[in-house]
Amino acid sequence: MNPRDVVARIIEGDRLALARAITVVEDGLPPSREIIRGVYPHTGRAYIVGITGSPGVGKSTLTDWLIGESRREGKKVGVIAVDPTSPFSGGAILGDRLRMASHALDRGVFIRSLATRGHLGGLSPATGGVITLLDAYGCDVIFLETVGAGQSEIEVMKYAHTVVVVLAPGMGDDVQAMKAGIMEIGDVFAVNKSDREGADGTALEIEYMLDLAGRTGPWRPPVVKTVATTGRGIAELAARIEEHAAFVRGSGGIERHAARVAETEITEVLKERVIGSILRDSRSDGRWHNVVTAVAGRAMDPYEAAELLLGKEPEGVERDGRGDTR
Repeated sequence: MNPRDVVARIIEGDRLALARAITVVEDGLPPSREIIRGVYPHTGRAYIVGITGSPGVGKSTLTDWLIGESRREGKKVGVIAVDPTSPFSGGAILGDRLRMASHALDRGVFIRSLATRGHLGGLSPATGGVITLLDAYGCDVIFLETVGAGQSEIEVMKYAHTVVVVLAPGMGDDVQAMKAGIMEIGDVFAVNKSDREGADGTALEIEYMLDLAGRTGPWRPPVVKTVATTGRGIAELAARIEEHAAFVRGSGGIERHAARVAETEITEVLKERVIGSILRDSRSDGRWHNVVTAVAGRAMDPYEAAELLLGKEPEGVERDGRGDTR
């Protein structure tokens, strides 16, 4: 694979080159760094919509309808569906992608499933890189659907301009609404499966919690009732997302979002580089085995072990004149 050729083809809109590049980035293969570096100057144009919520609330079906709304407006759409990791292959189970099969033959839509691979926060470690590739490919809007881990899924706000939190009546989401975390990151709330009993109560509960949280500023998150199986409420949900997008663009949110993403990406690269370097060096010279053995034997605590691997003097450890610890 010639990275320069791949970069040129992605910018020209080559789907096959994009698919191959995503695989390279997701697997962390050597060409990924050069590919990302090559496409990066051609990014920053896509609008990213995060779709998050508990398992079973209908996120994928809602996303499928939202794709259709964007396509009717002539937008080129990218979709990142983060699925659970297969315990056998380590890959994505592909449940979300199957529920969006209606757009499989649409050349204006590119859907990719990513595996969490043990990553917390509802996303995949490769999410940022895949967003960059879809942006360079020319997507006008990218839907980022989280895996469905519930309240801890706040990492989506690091990447999305607009976060849609999906809830449903009768699934414990009225209790979720009373907790901090995922409820605090929503820009738009969708009460899906609103043909069920209790939908009005769930919507009122969300409104009440928004009041308690003091979310009455320039943007008051709207609450939209939807039925994804029939498409009811989808047009209104798409309209509320567009309204928030206009608010973000008009209030300097795009620039703040770009700075937030840059900070996230730099931090992730630093973690990868620093931790990777320490692990490689300490394993090759035996220090890793020594500190693991010491911590396992309770002769050293994990903080002291980490400081030793970082080349720092462990805090609270006294040394005698010979340099030995005592």
